[in-house]
Amino acid sequence: MPKLRFQPVTADLWPQFEKLFGSRGACGGCWCMLSRLKRADFEKRKGAANKRAMKKIIASGEIPGILAFDGIEPIGWCSVAPRETFPALERSRNLKRVDEKEVWSIVCLFVARPYRGQGVSVELLQAAADYVRKRGGEIVEGYPFEPKDTKWPDAFAWMGTVSAFRQAGFEEVLRRSPSRPIMRYYLVQ
Repeated sequence: MPKLRFQPVTADLWPQFEKLFGSRGACGGCWCMLSRLKRADFEKRKGAANKRAMKKIIASGEIPGILAFDGIEPIGWCSVAPRETFPALERSRNLKRVDEKEVWSIVCLFVARPYRGQGVSVELLQAAADYVRKRGGEIVEGYPFEPKDTKWPDAFAWMGTVSAFRQAGFEEVLRRSPSRPIMRYYLVQ
């Protein structure tokens, strides 16, 4: 495992973000916009429109997440922001709020194929918690996928895996669905 460094995505890092996401927008033209839009709007905007929307968010000064680098190579992404940033969570029956506490949500993890299975997701989750701590947040929440079978496509891991969240120090707080727990990392006890 290489020594990684992490940086919040700002406008000057757009080229590295774009390089990591590649021509497919990470997965199927998403550009990490799924949790920010209504499903119908997301489907209409897949690809170039989602890319423009994310570029506009980053250019505005909003930080939508952090990048992981191996040297100068961008190799991983974690979308982390205050929960209110992601209206899709509020519309979800399984992922609706646990309580009224202010939380920061992790809604996407993306790791370049050559780096998968090496613990990058765990380090990204820990870096996300550090990022939130530095911004005064007290709780980081994630919504990983826990498959029924041991074999499943990488595309299902876009919200992370339960094992990675546990390794990063998150604990399960609620489960409304067999495969989708809500996990939290408490920055202040």
